[in-house]
Amino acid sequence: MANPLSEGDQLHAAAADEDTQVANPQAEILPGDSATTKAEKIQRHGTAAANGETNSDNDERSSKRRKLGQDPSLSAAEPTTERRKGVAPIKKEYLVEISKSVEEPSFDDDAAESSGKANGPETVGGRGPRDAKQKGKRGQNHARQFGSSRDEIALCKSRAGVNEFHPQDCSYGAKCKFEHDIRKYLKDGKREDLQTLGGVCPLFEAKGNCPAGWRCRFAGSHSKEVEREDARKELVLVEKDQAKKDPTENADEEDEGVGVVNVVHYTQKIKLRKKQWKTDKADKYLDWMNKENLDPSNGNPHSGADSDVPEVDGDGIPIDKSRFNGAVRLDNRARYVEPPFRASEKRRLYYGPETPVLAPLTTQGNLPFRRLAVSLGAQVTWSEMAMGLPLIQGEKGEWALMKAHESEATPPAYSPKTPVLDYNHSRDLKFGAQIAANKPWLALKTTEVLTSLCPSLRAIDLNCGCPIDLVCRQGAGSAMLDAHTKLEKTLRGMNVVSGEVPITVKIRMGTKDKSPTAEKLCQRLVMGSPDSQESGEGPCGVAAITLHGRSKQQRYTRSADWEYISSCAALVKKLKTQRASMTDTIREPDARDSGTGSDALPYFCGNGDILSHIDYNEHIANAGVDSCMIARGALIKPWIFEEIETNQYLDKSATERLGYIEQFCRNGLEYWGSDEIGVGTTRRFLLEWMSFACRYVPVGILEYLPPRFGDRPPAFRGRNELETLLSSANYKDWIKISEMFLGPAHKDFQFMPKHKSNSYEIEAEG
Repeated sequence: MANPLSEGDQLHAAAADEDTQVANPQAEILPGDSATTKAEKIQRHGTAAANGETNSDNDERSSKRRKLGQDPSLSAAEPTTERRKGVAPIKKEYLVEISKSVEEPSFDDDAAESSGKANGPETVGGRGPRDAKQKGKRGQNHARQFGSSRDEIALCKSRAGVNEFHPQDCSYGAKCKFEHDIRKYLKDGKREDLQTLGGVCPLFEAKGNCPAGWRCRFAGSHSKEVEREDARKELVLVEKDQAKKDPTENADEEDEGVGVVNVVHYTQKIKLRKKQWKTDKADKYLDWMNKENLDPSNGNPHSGADSDVPEVDGDGIPIDKSRFNGAVRLDNRARYVEPPFRASEKRRLYYGPETPVLAPLTTQGNLPFRRLAVSLGAQVTWSEMAMGLPLIQGEKGEWALMKAHESEATPPAYSPKTPVLDYNHSRDLKFGAQIAANKPWLALKTTEVLTSLCPSLRAIDLNCGCPIDLVCRQGAGSAMLDAHTKLEKTLRGMNVVSGEVPITVKIRMGTKDKSPTAEKLCQRLVMGSPDSQESGEGPCGVAAITLHGRSKQQRYTRSADWEYISSCAALVKKLKTQRASMTDTIREPDARDSGTGSDALPYFCGNGDILSHIDYNEHIANAGVDSCMIARGALIKPWIFEEIETNQYLDKSATERLGYIEQFCRNGLEYWGSDEIGVGTTRRFLLEWMSFACRYVPVGILEYLPPRFGDRPPAFRGRNELETLLSSANYKDWIKISEMFLGPAHKDFQFMPKHKSNSYEIEAEG
């Protein structure tokens, strides 16, 4: 075959008796591409290239995956001394030719990723409508469906956890629409037991009993048939723990899984739903804000949304602050009324080089994945971004985001050069909750409810970085970056009502490209606005600031601007010196307002494009940040935290990587359950993670290090078939990998990748 890097050279497959692996394209490891994959190849490379033909004049350049053979002078056969920008430097012997046989895609083979029909006349490559008038209907994730993973015949809950001859009656009696005959259910209602994972239920192994009972896909591992004295044979459930609780107890309450903390009882969610939960602190503080005209929503230009409207005196004449600055400041302090209560002193946080942070990740940042990341060295974790309104309304799905594993309730690593004043390492935790809110009242009420119901929270983080339009149109996420005063007062109020739990904030450079505002915002968060300094309120009290080095407009494209992050980090350090040298001592800032204790300033963390320990250490040393938050890099290779801890590249074998997938599956079954629905949910979130994990290029096959986010790999094979399979961008291959641990997918199960498999600009972070 022709070398795709140099048309004059030939590549030869290894002989069968040689040790090296045959150089098959990764698409051929599992025969046959899906129609969607074939269509993508045609779209990226043209029909001729898809059929294995070469025409350098007509090749269509792809914006996502770099094509080879466009410049013979830069072929891998003759390595250059310089690294090619935008191309993953894979060693020559691992490069392969793109599949030579591509059939025309069929119309109804796979569901589309957009809201239109699959490759139908209204869509272009599954990306959305061609007609410009329909741009408002674009959105490739709007019609995502995952089918159904349910038993053919549903077993009644009253029978799921009891033995066959148990006398328990169903409360619905003859009106119940579910099956009560256990033998009939096992024969006709559910699929056969799984033999993966050793054929033993992970929940039964961990807890001694399985809450799913007969509905468990591993039911055979914790059940048996016994013969009674009357010669009748009964199906019974086996348990390791003989002191099993009554199966009828709390039948309506969902099982919280293994080692899960921050579990909110369903009766408390009902109180929230019925508006019976009291938020006394938030209500009193909001009343005070309204009376003092401090609510940003009331239109007061002095303390509301940012405005350049000058203050005027009683006669309507603008006040010259430069001339009467001292008098105005004294007048503001004379009019200032203390709030009904001040913030409690916060539990002190710590961020250092030894505490890499796992970012809040939409969809992928679930409990099973965070548990995997912690086992590999993640020191601080965050929940997926939760919206404030559904939380205070008691919505079950939103409260599920607040659950954490017990491994996240342990202290993070702590080895500073000098001990941190007032820091109690034994009381610190790894897990924190991130929320989004568009109004001060919503943020305050959410904060008070969270601190009341979730005892295992390191901190509560206000998301001011989410660029998703659905969030920003409501005034939350990145939209908060355009209202600095509103944001400051929201954070100050959260700090007041959060008890001992610290408040942190995650921001972006600004809302628009080339117009960064983060430096101005950082100064305001650390020192307080001029108005708050004059009135004596002081700073808002955040314990940490995390800056993502991109703007809202930039979303997740192009590289993160670490030079700007560095300048903001330097500013925060400068402000510490400046605040220490303040000469105005009429009202010194209260220690409780500083966020983490006396003489404490917010920690400052950077975020963006970290894919190796080299990136992490470079940013710690050169950007001057206290720690770094890692998002997509952790999804691509979760062992990045292990690399940071050991300060070396870890060339994980395909077997080790497959072991992490197995660990995720076990974590998922322990959390979501081992019944048909739990297996389907675990499979779905595993596939979501694999849409990132498949992008990992093993360091052992790279010509140059470190790996970079902007580098697109050409077609390559791994060092064995399993490694090649793990690098497949075909979601059907991901499903085959999931079946190694979760068995065959349910006939009604569906999965549509959240984004096209060759897209690297993924909206992962919350």
